[in-house]
Amino acid sequence: MKRSITSYVVCALSISACIGAHELAAVTHEAFQAVNADGTSAFSGPAEVVLEGIILNAPEEILDPTPGTPTFMGGQWQIYLQGEGDDHAGTALWMGQYYNHINGDSDSYTNEEWINEICRLNHDPNTGYLFHAGDRVRVTGRYLPYRGKLNINENHFIDPEFDFSLKLLEPAVGLPQPEVVTLDELKDINNNFVFDQTRNSGCEYYQGRLIRINGVSFVNPENWGPDAPLEITDGSIRTFPVKVGIGRGFEQPNNLPAVFDVIGILDQEDEVGPFREGYRLWVPNYDGNGLVLTDRGYRRGNLPADVNHDGNVDLFDLADMANDWLKVAPGIGECP
Repeated sequence: MKRSITSYVVCALSISACIGAHELAAVTHEAFQAVNADGTSAFSGPAEVVLEGIILNAPEEILDPTPGTPTFMGGQWQIYLQGEGDDHAGTALWMGQYYNHINGDSDSYTNEEWINEICRLNHDPNTGYLFHAGDRVRVTGRYLPYRGKLNINENHFIDPEFDFSLKLLEPAVGLPQPEVVTLDELKDINNNFVFDQTRNSGCEYYQGRLIRINGVSFVNPENWGPDAPLEITDGSIRTFPVKVGIGRGFEQPNNLPAVFDVIGILDQEDEVGPFREGYRLWVPNYDGNGLVLTDRGYRRGNLPADVNHDGNVDLFDLADMANDWLKVAPGIGECP
């Protein structure tokens, strides 16, 4: 029996509705990071979400992505996205190699599979462009709460169904201007973290975002080095943890003055609930400028001998170096 035109229209509309239902609208970081009074996640939404924002860091400067790294999770990968405009929040995107250490089953990546996965996340799927801090991107993926914040991740499964994906919206828009914050906004007069469930003030207000704290000094400068747990103070009773990244700049001696400014990502990892503590300032790298503890957005893949910045040290770098041999960068290399 032939179908009427009306039945075809109804069928087409139904298909369209189904397709539209699968297309996810972007949620704000602010809504995504909503918390309850005990600091646990208050977000109520679909199992998969879309977020947009500015990349704040190179993943290899805060966690070691090397496959088979002798740590609990093996290789790890993590970046932060900061919301724009009125979307005053940010979100971490994370994945690890050895999920079986969490799930207790065989869900782990082999070294080869792990490299393929982080290669996929490090590049735009349409153009092959290598993502950098300061790029505007869109992420689509699942999520889990982790120590006081909600992370985009793979739910600890290697099945492609749980993959999250990144898409380039606009390259090199620049890092957000860090918000100037004082320690008395983050710590009270008893040196306790300021927690505000509404996320309109205190540590929650700045979590996942790039901030700047001026006029501080180290409590424990002897700890300087990659992955070091440092602490800063403003000269009062107030102190604040600084999580130093693993960027190569921290392999060099500390040349900062006694009092300096610091720029980093406000993070939270509270190991024991309620999740109203455990805030820290994560500084991925240091460029050695001698004034401010920051890296000013260095390009990725910057091995010391990687002349062309393609992530490989090979004959192409040697050719570039030979081509520029004994040349001087005007206004830079020729200065006393």
